[in-house]
Amino acid sequence: MNNFKKIGLTALGTSLIATAAHAGALSVSGGASITLSGKDKGTAGNGFSMGDSVTFSGSGEMDNGWNVTVSYELDSNETGTGNMDSRSVKIDTNGMGVITFAGHGGSSAMGAVDDVMPTAYGESFDIISATMDTGGKTGTQIFNAIGSSGTDNMFHYSSGDLVDGFKITASYVPSNGSAMVESAMDFAVEYTGMEGLTVGYAAGEANAEGGTNNTDNTTMYVKYAYGPVTVGIQESEIDSTAATNDDEFESMGITYQVSDDLTIGYHESSYNDGNLATDQENSNLSASYTMGGMTLSVAMAEEKNRGGSTAAADDVKGYAINPVSYTHLTLPTKA
Repeated sequence: MNNFKKIGLTALGTSLIATAAHAGALSVSGGASITLSGKDKGTAGNGFSMGDSVTFSGSGEMDNGWNVTVSYELDSNETGTGNMDSRSVKIDTNGMGVITFAGHGGSSAMGAVDDVMPTAYGESFDIISATMDTGGKTGTQIFNAIGSSGTDNMFHYSSGDLVDGFKITASYVPSNGSAMVESAMDFAVEYTGMEGLTVGYAAGEANAEGGTNNTDNTTMYVKYAYGPVTVGIQESEIDSTAATNDDEFESMGITYQVSDDLTIGYHESSYNDGNLATDQENSNLSASYTMGGMTLSVAMAEEKNRGGSTAAADDVKGYAINPVSYTHLTLPTKA
């Protein structure tokens, strides 16, 4: 097995050094997917796309019993970072929570729960918007201000289960050096102490340089699973110092697990960024079938009032077929 004899960390300028990590392991995992998509209006193309990524992870135990994990992910779809989709250092304090520093690609406490509604394949607004639509509001636009504005150089803490299913997470992003974000901080609480029930709330703020467009963000959600059925509803708001940038987002979903391998679902959402005359509405009906490490998925989607327009041309129907999605490729390590 490839071993890490020592792991050195410097955090928050306090020269926190963690040395003598024992019995470390290096692992390589990855996956690939092929998608075919199309729609009834707009620019046509061949419809095929492919995504793939490889993750390198190394871990080791320190003398005090804490565990350190260093992770790097290479993603062919990532731009502007040399294909480095995410990189992080994680310290598990063995009972006092997990502290993570994400150099790039981290998920804030609020960003991790921006839309947690049950779905068999894909979120309602991204089946059309993200892959095929040039006029609608995509998931990136919808959640650009929900959670921390930026995911580089992020500090993140997760408590794990504290008592009776309660969990707390928090994250902080210092200034990213741009004219947009001076700093951002958010927190989230989640309760899973009752069988089948998940209740969550998250709030945060992003401070713009000069205070010209500060935002306060909130989201709350409820999910309940009973047998093969899971239902959920979620509401999010973004309150900005610029009134025209106040966003409202509502989402709901339901899934039915037909068997251990087959799941069907329905997901819908509505969104307004404060400038739309009419809410953009998205919905999809989806199914996924799992065969070991491979998943086959399909979704039929509809987008109404694309970008807030009520014109007939802005009611769009589309589909996405993911005939190959293999995400469990792992290279074993040698002793």
